[in-house]
Amino acid sequence: MPSSKLLNIFLFSLILALLPQSSFGADPLAHYCSSSENFTTQSPYELNLKTVMTLLIYNTPSTGFGVVSMGQSQSRKVYGLALCRGDVSTSECKTCVSDATKEIRNRCPYNKGAIIWYDNCLFKYLDTNFIGNIDNTVKLYMWNWKNATDPTSFNSKTREFLSQLAQKASMNPKFYATGEQKFMNSDALYGLTQCTRDLSSIDCKKCLDDAINDLPNCCDGKQGGRVLDGSCNFRYEIYPFVKD
Repeated sequence: MPSSKLLNIFLFSLILALLPQSSFGADPLAHYCSSSENFTTQSPYELNLKTVMTLLIYNTPSTGFGVVSMGQSQSRKVYGLALCRGDVSTSECKTCVSDATKEIRNRCPYNKGAIIWYDNCLFKYLDTNFIGNIDNTVKLYMWNWKNATDPTSFNSKTREFLSQLAQKASMNPKFYATGEQKFMNSDALYGLTQCTRDLSSIDCKKCLDDAINDLPNCCDGKQGGRVLDGSCNFRYEIYPFVKD
């Protein structure tokens, strides 16, 4: 995974690239290719990676989450994870994970580690065992261009609301929570929090709390925003964005 210096460069470039976006479509939100080591075509690592991807495409949709490892020796072993957003259908989950595995091979063709984010899913793989550990080495910030009318009050309410959803998600077997918060002026705030299910409940809450602490860097006074990393994510908007 990248050093803090490389990570800062990555985040800065990523934020600049995403600033014009106000909605999220079917294209990837972003991706990251690990620079630690590469593999060669038809190598044992590539064959194991293809197997991991195939298994995750077929195993993930039924529950919305999957983890797989493949390979005997450490130099050939691949660890993979896929997570679909808690409100997407089985067919949408399968489509997203399938698209993610294809796209990440196009964008990171020989990297031994990579991660790709979509609106409906997350997919990542690595040559070292990350399963069960919080992965926040690479983060993605996105936000709505529009500013809140009263940023100070809005920021406080948003943090409190997301913290409640973080607690709720950490106690849910699917590590997923959504909610709606009414304001005194009849406006509403909608939110989502989610963790990968390889984490413990305690680590899910910690991951989300750390992400929420990034609010001032990500979305200060903005009407909508999100932070995504390799283990958890949150999103909030002033309009509904999850499926019933």
